[in-house]
Amino acid sequence: MVTYSRDEIISASDMARGFSAALRNLAEHSKERLAISRNNKLEAVVLPIETYERLQEAYDLLEHLEIARLIDERKESKTISLEEAARGHGIDLDAL
Repeated sequence: MVTYSRDEIISASDMARGFSAALRNLAEHSKERLAISRNNKLEAVVLPIETYERLQEAYDLLEHLEIARLIDERKESKTISLEEAARGHGIDLDAL
């Protein structure tokens, strides 16, 4: 679980009133992130665009690694041709 310092948490109403200042803090890197709370419950996190883009690139890389792992795993599995599969299910490909 991610933890936030007191100065990183802002209420939704304070965020609405001071949006420009909050955005400036993020843009100038005086804050790394802002966690927005509503009714004492954290609801969202606002990040500088550079941080978000880095996170998205990391997520994309992990997704590609997972796809590569699945491909490697499937290379080792037994495969059958379309014709064999159709025959096994009683389907006449010529009739399609």
